[in-house]
Amino acid sequence: MAVEGVATTIERGAFDGLLTAIARSGYELIGPTIRDGAIVYDEIATSADLPIGWTDEQDGGSYRLRRRDDEALFGYAVGPQSWKRFLHPPEVTLWRASRDGDGAMAIESCEDGKPSYAFVGVRSCELHAIAIQDRVMVGGEHPDPFYAARRDGALLVAVNCTVGGGTCFCVSMGTGPRAGPGFDIALTEVIDGGRHYFLCEAGSEPGAAILAAVEQAPARAAEAAAATAAIAVAARHQGRSMEADGIRELLYDNYEHPRWDEVSERCLTCGNCTMVCPTCFCTTVEDSTDLAGAEADRTRRWDSCFTMDFSYVHGGSVRASARSRYRQWMTHKLATWIDQFGTSGCVGCGRCITWCPVAIDITEEVAAIRADAID
Repeated sequence: MAVEGVATTIERGAFDGLLTAIARSGYELIGPTIRDGAIVYDEIATSADLPIGWTDEQDGGSYRLRRRDDEALFGYAVGPQSWKRFLHPPEVTLWRASRDGDGAMAIESCEDGKPSYAFVGVRSCELHAIAIQDRVMVGGEHPDPFYAARRDGALLVAVNCTVGGGTCFCVSMGTGPRAGPGFDIALTEVIDGGRHYFLCEAGSEPGAAILAAVEQAPARAAEAAAATAAIAVAARHQGRSMEADGIRELLYDNYEHPRWDEVSERCLTCGNCTMVCPTCFCTTVEDSTDLAGAEADRTRRWDSCFTMDFSYVHGGSVRASARSRYRQWMTHKLATWIDQFGTSGCVGCGRCITWCPVAIDITEEVAAIRADAID
């Protein structure tokens, strides 16, 4: 019987039994799979849908998959997508209005029942990102009902990192690579010689109930030590680092630092960094009507602080230059976010570095300002 906080082991051959137990509990399985040359999150059914034997190589503006020399299921870092695609979708219809032939109006809310998602393969940095989005979306006086409906029923199956990504810096941000609070089930994949198994820990009653339905055994000390050693390897081999102490004050004190001009010469203001970021949440609202004027929809879509329209007021954009828009993004992420939500908005996943077309590196920008800070 699985008990919260007590480690057990599941052999690779029984892993599909875990997925089956989750599905039988009423969850829709979402996990990593390979599509279009990247590891993305989508519906899965069995372990055959996972990126078995694949890993990713990441650097500034560079991402590619390559074969591993084993059959690891989770032997990669993170891909271009995050779980906010499901919890905070790119497009949501908020309401729909219609008018009949007599001119009577009817407004229909579009809050519909969403499936209970089970996210399989949630990294520690992503657990922290979900917790940050929870504070933003449902932690205030006016919770977002669309986010809440998806989040309340979600099961989080975390996977501790055993691979250090080329642009990862979660150690610097205190967000990994070992999963912290918030998971329902945590797994550590271990391949030791000819044996392939998962060290498992239940973090909630639903997680414990699911693990109890799977063939497992109590974890031995050597197995737990092997899992800990694998996580330590990931921590030692991260490709980036950031000195986070005092970063809020550093950015507030260097609002006119010349580095903002230097980075703006490279920045394309494309918004890739905000699209791949697991914590960015900015949106815009659009209204549309049919040609007869009988029906209208209000739709919410992802937006970015890098677009001119995002800060547009009567007379023009408040942040018309690339310099001001990049500074807004980075200062909000690492400084003003702390004032608003009590934590940094960065979890060290490195996606913004990998998927920037010109390889702008947030860790490099912080280091440059820190090295030549204006008194």
